[in-house]
Order: sequence, then C-alpha cells, then structure tokens
Amino acid sequence: MDLFEYQARDLFAKHGVPVLAGEVIDTPEAAREVTERLGGRAVVKAQVKVGGRGKAGGVKLASDPADAVEKAGQILGMDIKGHTVHKVMLAQTADIAEEYYVSYLLDRTNRTFLAMASVEGGMDIEEVAATKPEALAKIPVDANDGVTPEKAREIVEAAKFPAELHDQISEVLQTLWKTFIAEDALLVEVNPLVKTGDGKVLALDGKVSLDANADFRQPEHDALEDKSAADPLEALAKAKGLNYVKLDGEVGIIGNGAGLVMSTLDVVAYAGEAHGNVKPANFLDIGGGASAEVMANGLEVILGDADVKSVFVNVFGGITACDAVANGIVQALELLKSKGEEVNKPLVVRLDGNNAELGRKILTDANHPLVQQVDTMDGAADRAAELAAAK
Repeated sequence: MDLFEYQARDLFAKHGVPVLAGEVIDTPEAAREVTERLGGRAVVKAQVKVGGRGKAGGVKLASDPADAVEKAGQILGMDIKGHTVHKVMLAQTADIAEEYYVSYLLDRTNRTFLAMASVEGGMDIEEVAATKPEALAKIPVDANDGVTPEKAREIVEAAKFPAELHDQISEVLQTLWKTFIAEDALLVEVNPLVKTGDGKVLALDGKVSLDANADFRQPEHDALEDKSAADPLEALAKAKGLNYVKLDGEVGIIGNGAGLVMSTLDVVAYAGEAHGNVKPANFLDIGGGASAEVMANGLEVILGDADVKSVFVNVFGGITACDAVANGIVQALELLKSKGEEVNKPLVVRLDGNNAELGRKILTDANHPLVQQVDTMDGAADRAAELAAAK
C-alpha cells in the first residue's frame, strides 16, 4: 500500500525522523487558518500517489493566508498524470541550502535490503540515477544487523555527504531504518532531505510503501488505506479474505496457488489472441482450501465484474483433492442461487491431480448447464476465451 505524503510525514514524526509541521485539507478556505498556524507562510502540496507534482504545478509557495487559499484552490481538482487532487498538504516553509536523497527498500533481486543515498536530491533524482549512476550510492543492509551507527556512517561516506553533516545524517538514517522496520515497509524514501540555512537536516518530503502481507500485525495500517480510490471488487474480495487483483479483460480466473494462477493468466492471454484478443479479467488465488464458501466467494466477486464474459476454474489437486473442489463448485453455484445471485456466465473447469477423475464425475453428474469441463489447461483456456469472445 502506497501512502500519501502527509501520511508518510506523520509516520516519520511518530518515529522521530525530523520533519516540519504540516496539515492536510480538502477545501481552499481551510488553508487560511492552517497557514496562520504555520506562521503565515506555507508550501501547498498536492496529495497524489504519483511523482512529478512540482513540474505539474502541484507544489506552490503561499506568501500569506489569502495566497494559500488561492493556491489551494488552484491545486485542488487538478489532474496530475491521471490522478485527481482531492487533498492538499500545507507544510511549514524552510530555508533550503542543499537537497539530498536517502531511501531504504526491499531488494528482491539480491534478497536483501538496500540503502540508497545521493547528494544530488530533488525533483530529478530519477535522471541522476539514469545518467550519473556513480552519484547514487547503493549499500546492501543485512536484515539481521540493520542500520547500526557503523552502517549509517558507511552510507554517509559512500554518498559523500558534507563532513559537517555526517552526525546528523547518520542519526536520520538510523531513525529512518527504525521506521522502515517498525512499519513493515517495502520502501521509505526522503526526497529531498535538506540542509537548511542554519545547518539543520530535515525530511521535507516522504514516500512510503507498506507491505500488505504484514497487515495482520499492523492493524493501525487499515486507517491509512485510501478506501475511496479502491476498486469495489478488490475491496469486496479483501473483505472476504481472497487474493484478488482486477485486470482489464473478459475471462474470469480462479485457481489454487499463485504460481498456477499466474500461468493461467499467460495461457488465457495467449489463447485469447485467436479470439479477438480476449484477455484475463483478474488474478484470483483461492489457496489450498477450496471449500464451497471460498469458491462461492470467488465466483461472487468474479461474476460481479461486468467485463467478465466467461470464467475459467483451473485447479490442480494436491492437499485439497479435486473431488473436494468439484463439490465446492456445485455447492457454490447452489449457494449463490439461494442468495439470489444471478449466475449466467459459462464456467470452464479443468481439474487435474489428486482425485481428478472423481472430481470430473461429480461435475458430470451435477450436469449444471453453465459448467463445461475440458481436460487440458491449454484446451480449457482456449474454450474460455472462445466463450468470452462469443458474448
């Protein structure tokens, strides 16, 4: 889950990262009182989860409360790279002498954490990374050791920060690491980390991505989710405990196991090329326990997608046998019917693995008019794509 800047600022303040005062508002007039509290001047910053706000005109300096009202009115409602601005943050101003960059992230390729730092921070850090890679220090961080004072000093020296700021930046790096770990983050980024005219180091902008897999031990993170922007089908799936991602396609996908589902997406996309470029409509992994309730929940979510024209249920029986899955499908269709849910889209089912023959017999005996069985994964994908294209 990506956070808005104001949420990142609040997390930084919670853990002791040096930040300036700031408040978030959603109406222009509210900027007047906030600016007065911030000392009469403020930086008005669009709150969208995308970079390039400054270049797009989404960051403006307000010289007084009336100017803040005007600037907030100009920014609210803006479209920045397809993101509409519904909130702005008013932040205390700072006397910026230098701009730097620091971040921690999960380095999946090397299976470790990575610290990145540069004395060339600011709006064009991506360009710096692309054109002057030597200006961006990259230091691996061992998960067991973390960012000790020694590791912080290594990062500071690798990035060539000014000697007089080594102690301050080392402290920021250690505190930022504590934030990264305590919040189960995948990324924490400060850009810019600034040196002010009086020599202080402050985090003026923050970007944070949280690991949704850690939600079970971070219940307070639920309040940080932007529910107004969530896809309603994804929200419904999350409420039902399903691993679901909405895609732009016409074939609904249900599978047991993330690897199998990913393979199914590829096979459907390939098969769809022969049927008008039909594509998969979602990722949905029901996991190892395909009970009737789980299957019903999955079908309810997928059938609720108006773009879905057919459904491909692709199951490889392992711990959960195919007969249990077949019974789950039959019972799920009955359960949805009893709840008044309209089931009017064809289901193509491919069962393989443990008790596959028994599972197929259960579906054959049920003789549901919307269920078709195909023995192979490629064949089932082709049939599901064909049915979707015919709708």
